[in-house]
Amino acid sequence: MKTNVGGVDRVLRIVVGLALVLAAVFGAIGAWGYIGLVPLVTGAVGTCPLYSMLGLNTCPMKRT
Repeated sequence: MKTNVGGVDRVLRIVVGLALVLAAVFGAIGAWGYIGLVPLVTGAVGTCPLYSMLGLNTCPMKRT
């Protein structure tokens, strides 16, 4: 799969994902916090299937 998640987008996804998962682990929020795994994984991998389906891309274009 092609990378379609850019730098700032990746960082935000990882931070939000970690925050949700940690909040769920420590009991600050319910089990729904594990949904944070989705942005965490898509940020770490750099590919978002939803972006692909919608034709979105936050990665800067490569200069040749």
